[in-house]
Amino acid sequence: MNPQDYVQQKAAASGSSFYYAFLFLPPERRAAITAFYAFCREVDDVVDEVSDPGVAQTTLAWWRREVAQAFAGEPSHPVMLALMPHTTPFGIEARHLLAVIDGCQMDLDQNRYFDFPNLQQYCHLVAGVVGEVAARIFGQTVPETTAFAHRLGLAFQLTNIVRDVGEDATRGRVYLPVNELQRFDVKAHELLKRGKAPGTDAADFERRFTALMQFQCERALRTYNEALALLPEADRRNQKPGLMMASIYRTLLQEIAADPMLVLTQRVSLTPLRKFWLAWKVQALGRL
Repeated sequence: MNPQDYVQQKAAASGSSFYYAFLFLPPERRAAITAFYAFCREVDDVVDEVSDPGVAQTTLAWWRREVAQAFAGEPSHPVMLALMPHTTPFGIEARHLLAVIDGCQMDLDQNRYFDFPNLQQYCHLVAGVVGEVAARIFGQTVPETTAFAHRLGLAFQLTNIVRDVGEDATRGRVYLPVNELQRFDVKAHELLKRGKAPGTDAADFERRFTALMQFQCERALRTYNEALALLPEADRRNQKPGLMMASIYRTLLQEIAADPMLVLTQRVSLTPLRKFWLAWKVQALGRL
């Protein structure tokens, strides 16, 4: 399997909503974003799929060396072999890739975030920087688009956090800020158990959890609006793939907001056909 086929399979197998936006890009940009996305998946999988923290630490350290070697002209992993030809044309730098690794390192070093500013730093590394690189690949022409990309990345990551509350709990992780759990009187152990504690009232837990999640959804939806307001008119056409992803993710968030309890027991998602339809509408109309 050649590097291009490898990253294509890695991106497609993830089932991500991002993949549907990639389909509308011209070949060179599609190849670049697919390779970059595959890199992000590889690094993220180290944290999600490696059960031994020591092995995960060693693997992340290996990826740091691989990035350094790749930018020194000696890539070895199929992902880096596929990505390196696109780094110069699209302004992708080693610091971008290392920031993504730093974000995954945070997943190994901590599983709680005290407040929203603390969580935002994590989101910046695993999503804001990704948005910055994606904007460059999509065809950024003015510097102001970077602020849009970072804000949109934050919105995406907040959506992921809301969607994955139950799934993250199975890994012992709670991304919702501790002070916000306290504000809504939701205990971390209730999230880890994905439901009410034994001997407590189910209706009371549902009321508290729903209020917490509605707060999270409202903030994420507001972040999408803030991001869209930051997009310069000069880059609106070029950044259509980002708008496609925003349409898909915002729709998913609205579905979760309608029934937040679902995230404790299942991974809420849109059908592939619906994702494609939402992406196509943005492509055809140029707006969400």
